[in-house]
Amino acid sequence: MPAWLKKRLPAGGSPAGVARGLRQRGLHTICEQGRCPNRGECFARGVATLLVMGPACTRSCAFCAVQRGRPAPLDPEEPARVAAQVAVMGLRLVVITSVTRDDLPDGGALHLAAVTRAVQRRCPGVAVELLVPDFQGSSAALKTVLAAGPQVLAHNLETVPRLYPAVRPQADYGRSLELLRRAAQEGGALVKSGLMLGLGESRAEVDRALVDLRRAGCVILTLGQYLAPSPAHHPVVEYLHPQVFAALGRRALAMGFKAVAAAPLVRSSYLAEHYYCQGLGAGRGESEVDQP
Repeated sequence: MPAWLKKRLPAGGSPAGVARGLRQRGLHTICEQGRCPNRGECFARGVATLLVMGPACTRSCAFCAVQRGRPAPLDPEEPARVAAQVAVMGLRLVVITSVTRDDLPDGGALHLAAVTRAVQRRCPGVAVELLVPDFQGSSAALKTVLAAGPQVLAHNLETVPRLYPAVRPQADYGRSLELLRRAAQEGGALVKSGLMLGLGESRAEVDRALVDLRRAGCVILTLGQYLAPSPAHHPVVEYLHPQVFAALGRRALAMGFKAVAAAPLVRSSYLAEHYYCQGLGAGRGESEVDQP
């Protein structure tokens, strides 16, 4: 593995304290379930991306470490527990995501809306970023989530269309783009998406995906290096140099994205509050983040 992908241990903070508080409330994070390389750093800063409706997912994406299987029934108390956790974290923006729940008629849209509203009631000054599944293309489910008023609506394209059968066999590139397009048309929330690189895509395919995202109305973009969670997952085909990410970030900004996080260890929710502010136009867009 290249040297630029090796993480230093975080200084200060209490990663164990964040994890302990989450466990006490019976909550999950994508940081832990997805084996994110930044989780130690984020936990030390008191930040975590909450994972609801899980931890079991109904899909089997070849890049993802989240467990697959038959999910448990939704917990009606989860929205209140999430809100209580957000209240003690002292955040200005919280990122909430979910497993994909194809077993539910609405894909869990009502539950995600309930979580959003619970956070807004308990923590009125906290912005909510929802990273949602594709809801199997249901426009009604998307409208349900947007009606709850999240400040950011995120849905990751993940990879280029040619690789979908191998990487996201139960998803569809066009369906994901359409969700983003509808979210942008509805208005009210900044639209965000991301790509993992190093799965075997070409530079031309990445450029095409960026054009597609921009045309769909996406304004916040994340680009990061794919790292296989285990030998059983899709292999890493290429490790892209940080300079390649920086160049892609500059290109994306030139296309009209308002905020771009492009670096090997960038993940969808990494420094989300910073890029939310960029997306609002509070400052100049950035094409690279410092590697801790």
